[in-house]
Amino acid sequence: MKNLTLLGDITPARFLREYWHKKPLLVRQAIPGFKPLLKREALLKLAQQEDVESRLITHFDQHWEMAHGPVSQPPAFSKKDWTLLVQGVNLHLDAAERLLRQFNFIPDARLDDLMISYATDGGGVGPHFDSYDVFLLQAQGQRRWRIGAQQDLSVVEGMPLKILKNFTPEQEFVLEPGDMLYLPPHYAHDGVAIGECMTYSIGFRAPAWQELGEAFLQFMTDTIELPGRYADPDLTPARAPAEIGTAMLQRVQQELHKITFEEEDIAIFLGEYLSEPKASVYFKPLARPLSLARFIEAAGKRGIKLSRKTQMLYRGKHIFINGESFMAGRAEKTPLLALANDRQLEGAVLAAASTDVLETLHQWYVDGWLELA
Repeated sequence: MKNLTLLGDITPARFLREYWHKKPLLVRQAIPGFKPLLKREALLKLAQQEDVESRLITHFDQHWEMAHGPVSQPPAFSKKDWTLLVQGVNLHLDAAERLLRQFNFIPDARLDDLMISYATDGGGVGPHFDSYDVFLLQAQGQRRWRIGAQQDLSVVEGMPLKILKNFTPEQEFVLEPGDMLYLPPHYAHDGVAIGECMTYSIGFRAPAWQELGEAFLQFMTDTIELPGRYADPDLTPARAPAEIGTAMLQRVQQELHKITFEEEDIAIFLGEYLSEPKASVYFKPLARPLSLARFIEAAGKRGIKLSRKTQMLYRGKHIFINGESFMAGRAEKTPLLALANDRQLEGAVLAAASTDVLETLHQWYVDGWLELA
């Protein structure tokens, strides 16, 4: 069955039922014989790029410091107690993208990115908690994890990192390459490198309700229609001119109550919101793309695949890709849903696609959203 090794001897269904959001899970040799996907020098090159989110964290002389990237000059590799965090490595490395997609028993709408943490001996980010689920896969060397289900999540004030004030560990593990630790949200943990090490973090999106609410209201501004203008033909002389009258409040309230939204409005908002690329992500249109006819011919032979940076989702008749949405008919949906789920399409499938679908795929190819396989 799928993902049995990744989750040990339990199925994805059992994991979601018994562990997801509930309790930690340690899996020894989740990926047997796992080797790091890139060397430390290659990771540093990524951290030097403007379009890559990175952070350098040091704990020299018991003093915490954090600097946001690009990281042009890290400390010497021989120096202890420092950590380099590089977000979204899956956006820049095919092997990281393939690893991230092994976790697709969790919906793409929740899957966020793969972060690599490189640390020298003693390096870490201090005892802390995350507001989202995370899988911590050891890629190189060893890391000692101490974890605890404490209720006191207060942090030390005035620190560049959210370090727990009263960390009380309950369990301790040393992870070897290929071992993986799952932690639910708000579970306190502290990982410290034993020698030089790399840990891969597979994180998940958990937007705050406030954030979603504000984004939804902004989304709805494009659909709200309230014709007419405020009027009060039955106005009477004001006794207290500075007071907002009850009649005015009730009239405005009555009009605002006309603002409604349906499940479809939420679906469209959510699809566009969750597929919107992050601020650091950008696409480079092809300088010399193939013509539509040549693209169709090449795609029919080689197939196509989504760009690592593309997020494609769907709900019912609505297709969402990189923050945009459109409706697709029944015939058009079949290849598009397959592309969204598998992130690639074989040439044989494209042979049966409609002209509209092929033209759409060609435009995405020109924009850099997908590429020939």
